[in-house]
Amino acid sequence: MARSTFEGPILAGDQRFGPFRNVGYADLVQSTGLNIANTTANTALYGGASAGVFVKSNGIPNAQATVYTPNSASTTLTATTVPADSATVYRGAVMYIPAGSKIVDIFVDIGVVTTFTSGSLTSVQVNVSNNYIAAAGTCTYAQTAVLTSPAVGRQSFNAFTATQLTNQQATSTDIVQDNGQPNLSQIVFTVASINGTNVAITGGTYYFTLRYIQPDGNIGTTTTYPFGNFD
Repeated sequence: MARSTFEGPILAGDQRFGPFRNVGYADLVQSTGLNIANTTANTALYGGASAGVFVKSNGIPNAQATVYTPNSASTTLTATTVPADSATVYRGAVMYIPAGSKIVDIFVDIGVVTTFTSGSLTSVQVNVSNNYIAAAGTCTYAQTAVLTSPAVGRQSFNAFTATQLTNQQATSTDIVQDNGQPNLSQIVFTVASINGTNVAITGGTYYFTLRYIQPDGNIGTTTTYPFGNFD
């Protein structure tokens, strides 16, 4: 049985053609955890740093990630500016998935509530979008409520808007690659922690999980479906 495949979407079923076709897509998962108290890059649960140092990981130790401004028109990559720590502290994680993927589910779990050198947490919010999103900003895919009394455990999202539901059906092209490499969607989890007094952050543990389906561009669209021998 194959351990890995890099050829494209995985389809399975026992009737490939006809009116009773029962082929389905494999459900893909990426996950990342960050511990804000861990400031050592390339180690498990590395939590990033001030001034926009987010992390990337998918089953390997966290490394520093650059958040790019989405650009579907060219291969030009421009880093997004994420503010340095102040009264609002931003930490986050970046995942890359095939452009046009369908998001099936998103999980945000708090393992340790954000802490500071003094005072207390005013609120925390997790934004899920195709770019860094400031506190209370508009998210492409999902957003938790402003949590004034955050608790350990799985967090709920605000009700999805019509736009967010549409976006989840086919993720945007955010990074165009050259040399015929496939285009990518950038999924950014932004944790906005507010203390209101500009004191240093000391900890907080967050886990992010993304479930998605990779599309098969050979078998048509939502309006046109060729029953060809493509899979």
